[in-house]
Amino acid sequence: MFFTFSICHAANAGNESFLSRPELNSFIDEMVEKHGFDKSQLIDVFSHVQLKPNIIKAMVRPAESKPWTEYRAMFVNPLRINGGVEFWRANAGILALASKTYGVPESIIVAIIGVETQYGKNTGSYRVIDALSTLAFDYPRRAEFFRGELEKFLILTRDEGIEPFSLKGSYAGAMGIGQFMPGSCLSYALDFDGNGHRDINHSMADAIGSVANYFIGHGWLPGQPVALRAHVTGERYLELVNMGFNLTHTVDEMREFGVTPSELVDDSQQAMLIRLETKGEPEYWIGLNNFKAITEYNRSKFYAMTVYLLSREIQAVMNAQSINMSGQATSMPTK
Repeated sequence: MFFTFSICHAANAGNESFLSRPELNSFIDEMVEKHGFDKSQLIDVFSHVQLKPNIIKAMVRPAESKPWTEYRAMFVNPLRINGGVEFWRANAGILALASKTYGVPESIIVAIIGVETQYGKNTGSYRVIDALSTLAFDYPRRAEFFRGELEKFLILTRDEGIEPFSLKGSYAGAMGIGQFMPGSCLSYALDFDGNGHRDINHSMADAIGSVANYFIGHGWLPGQPVALRAHVTGERYLELVNMGFNLTHTVDEMREFGVTPSELVDDSQQAMLIRLETKGEPEYWIGLNNFKAITEYNRSKFYAMTVYLLSREIQAVMNAQSINMSGQATSMPTK
């Protein structure tokens, strides 16, 4: 037995056509040959998968397609900021340990979890296997990627002894408190609470440690800045806009294009220029190596900037409260 679960769901009448699809049968054969799965069990699993057409619609219209100001307002708002402060205080010990171990600031870890799942309150309502199967076989543009994630999901559930229909997540198949794709789970999820299991779905310690581990695995540089405002002059700076997520120039080289950082920074650092459209003049930012590391979590400059801005707001409140508490303590009368 390769799976440690039993299927007790009613099979879909419409799944006969899905089971007859050549691409699915090729995938099943590959799983048998490459990873030693039992073919009859996999056929049984896929006979209970529910393909979800609304997932394709969601992929075509992601939140990142909104204007920047609308997107930012979805996440950088009092609800997420205050929620982040509460989350930080409730998990201060484990956040401090993760930050000390991996060099990723608590504020960044908190902001990631805040943007992804509102601090674990909304981890997704789609069965992960349904989402991944839909995208693997009905979304040609990224079918190869999602078949790879479906492959890793089946390996993960088998190795961890998890019933695959029990896991729910986003419409893209991300799961857990930090919304990891299956491949990221296999590579970066940690047993940070030391109980012998990697559980990013229910263990806050595992989720926090795994987010920090993910960043280090994607090039986070401890102690280095993320992004800073920039001033632009002339027209040459336009050459640096929309160059993707590549760090193609140093900060010093960007000066030659009319891009000046708003604060002191190591001019030898690799950077990218970010333009954010607003109702007034566009905002320009210099994104550094750690900004690129955030884009590895979600390949969107909107996403990375939102995480950074939310982390700053949360950190500011934490700092203000700490100063206030310190002031109160020092002003108390002594005996």
